[in-house]
Amino acid sequence: MMASEKLFGLHATALQLRSQRMMMLASNIANAATPNYKARDLDFAKALDLAQQGGSTEDAIAYRVPVQASLDGNTVEMATEQTAYAENALAYRSSLAFLSGRINTLSRALKGE
Repeated sequence: MMASEKLFGLHATALQLRSQRMMMLASNIANAATPNYKARDLDFAKALDLAQQGGSTEDAIAYRVPVQASLDGNTVEMATEQTAYAENALAYRSSLAFLSGRINTLSRALKGE
């Protein structure tokens, strides 16, 4: 177990995975007009389980199956991507707020406040 896991629990890992997912979703949105681009997503729950077990989170990444196929082979559906991005951003901020509070608590404890 890493020192950060002892201090911050799963929240440090969760923040890292949320960041990875954010980049993936942003890439999907940026490539919405790229022919044959295949949208990908990270199954957060599966990735967190894999990370806890010391495994690779690559197995939690999958290609998104579109609701309606595009003529140019692109599987990005903007409504789906934007919704997933917004939900992930909220979860990211929540994890960040928790970690910030934890760091403040540890800092006060070290200072003897």
